[in-house]
Amino acid sequence: MGKNIVVKIPELTAKHEISVRELSRISRVRHAALSELSNGKRENISFNHIVRIAEAQNIQDIREIIDLVDSKEKD
Repeated sequence: MGKNIVVKIPELTAKHEISVRELSRISRVRHAALSELSNGKRENISFNHIVRIAEAQNIQDIREIIDLVDSKEKD
């Protein structure tokens, strides 16, 4: 059993009551990248994007954006 990193875009946008498009605008991360992360078509995220999202939403805890889970939890 391994570990996977989960990017929590849906949870993040719901918590902050914004759309993926609005998150893209304020974080300066391409909408397509955020949309792919949100719907599971992309699994990797750059550190630069994490920083931009955190700064845009005034997030202090990286766990609001990403999480490390056991492989079986992701399925």
